[in-house]
Amino acid sequence: MVITYYGGQFVKLSLGDTVIAFNPFGKGSKYPTTRFGTAIGIVSVDHPDYNGVDNLSYGDKKPFIISGPGEYEIGGIQVSGFPSSKPFTAKGLINTIYTLSLDGIRICFLGALSGNELSPETIEGIGEVDLVFVPVAGGDYLSPADAEKVAVKFDAKLIIPTMIEGPKDKNLALFLKEAGAEGVESVEKLTIKKKDIENYEGEVAVLLPQA
Repeated sequence: MVITYYGGQFVKLSLGDTVIAFNPFGKGSKYPTTRFGTAIGIVSVDHPDYNGVDNLSYGDKKPFIISGPGEYEIGGIQVSGFPSSKPFTAKGLINTIYTLSLDGIRICFLGALSGNELSPETIEGIGEVDLVFVPVAGGDYLSPADAEKVAVKFDAKLIIPTMIEGPKDKNLALFLKEAGAEGVESVEKLTIKKKDIENYEGEVAVLLPQA
């Protein structure tokens, strides 16, 4: 599985011909749009920084769109969505947390999570996690300290921070300090296999936002 990060909450997972995108930038977003074809498009919040699913169609590829809590199955891939207990921003937008398995790796995408309190039902539904994507920007999102606490709560083998501007992002630096991972080097893309991640214990990977 290859993981590519485009900034904000926009993440692409690729496994052979299967491409899954989380939270693509839409019209009116502060981020520049990027277009490519996907099998599945996943939206955490109905907001221009997350809901640009029109940019996930390319040629004959038309994605199946998931944009809220529930259980889904597309092409043998099962996706579960869980509502966050605390609204995102003062507008009261509901963020959805997603889980799925790809190439035997159990993935949790926290999306625009703003509070570190998760219901027992959500924690039970998410279950064991190999890889977790967690926002570290503070403000409307988890603070770097709370982001580390949430990631640890899931006992994830690998943690990837989102909502970062680059390797010198101050909130990223705070998060890495909280996680005891100050020496982690940033990479442009991450290729990971199940056999690799099985040997990890709360390791952190930092992906550079792609232009």
